[in-house]
Amino acid sequence: MRRIYLDNAATTAVHPAVVEAMLPYLTDLYGNASSIHWLGQQSKKAVAKARRQVASLIGADENEIVFASGGTESDNLAVIGVAEAWAEKGRHIVTSSIEHPAVLKACKHLESLGWSVTAVPVSRGGVVDVEEVRMSLRDDTTVVSIMFVNNEIGTVQPIAEIAALVRERRAAGQNHLHLHTDAVQATGKIPVDVRALGVDLLSLSGHKLHAPKGAGALFVRKGVRLAARQFGGHQERGRRPGTESVPMIVALGAACEIAGERLAERAEHTRALRDRLEAGIRERIPNVAFNGDPDSRVAHIANVSFGDVPGEGLLISLDLKGVACATGAACSSGSVEPSHVLVALGIDRDQIHGSLRFSLAESNTVEDIDEALDALEQVISRLRTESGIDTAASAG
Repeated sequence: MRRIYLDNAATTAVHPAVVEAMLPYLTDLYGNASSIHWLGQQSKKAVAKARRQVASLIGADENEIVFASGGTESDNLAVIGVAEAWAEKGRHIVTSSIEHPAVLKACKHLESLGWSVTAVPVSRGGVVDVEEVRMSLRDDTTVVSIMFVNNEIGTVQPIAEIAALVRERRAAGQNHLHLHTDAVQATGKIPVDVRALGVDLLSLSGHKLHAPKGAGALFVRKGVRLAARQFGGHQERGRRPGTESVPMIVALGAACEIAGERLAERAEHTRALRDRLEAGIRERIPNVAFNGDPDSRVAHIANVSFGDVPGEGLLISLDLKGVACATGAACSSGSVEPSHVLVALGIDRDQIHGSLRFSLAESNTVEDIDEALDALEQVISRLRTESGIDTAASAG
């Protein structure tokens, strides 16, 4: 049985060139980047090169990049680090109802310590209303954290417009107000330029763009005060101390360089496959709904609700046919709770339980899509029949 992987928003395969770049630092070049001898200096140079590669992809200066273990640590460092650094100026945070748990749970942690949090709602299409953000801002707001691209439905949020609100407040004297964006699903998929966006902090993760798990970064604009979340050495200017994982950092840098070179090509490829998948679903499977704003989304994610399908059997049945996809965020797998993102969109809970996320990458092919459509049609027809659903009637 051929395996078809359509869960690239959860993680991506490591690019062969990335493996090649990191391999020497797993073997001969094993020095500690903080050591002053020749072996340590080789690692130090490699970390510096990776820092430039990451900075180049997002339009930052290299000294504005803080390496981390991934998106979750980066999000936590941004939200909690800024909140704690500016606590004397205010203890209010604005976020959205569809953020990744790495942001929502960081906010929940701060709430337990006395901060207040406003989670702004989204439209039925899953887009944050800029005016809702404006009305939520207070004089004691120190952090606004709104994701760039949603990981479940792929909607692109109006970050530049929200940044303009933050600049307005700062111009009026609220210098303690900062904007963070979780760009884990955006980086390497769409153009990301921290200057054009106007953000103060931006999180990214390597394993979403063909680097290994365990590598990530946080952009911190020059002048932003950030409290460390862990303590030890001097690494990352004290913001994220600890011996650098040189192989992972090198891998992240290489993946960012490749992503920058292939950004448009990858987006065109995944968009064509996504459109083929969605057109096939519309044509072949009755009673479906597509989640997310069709006019404001990335090319690599499609989220579909299949009505009248027992959700617990859908994903497993597809997996048995060799098709890997997801029912929601990978970090929530195993949970019986419906996706908080789809709940925020106002989708009926029964419909949510029949929802799937398909996410694509450069390695996917037309054959993958066509075979996945065959499997989907067969599985859904069988599940509806076993549930006593008249498929023909559903189509009408």
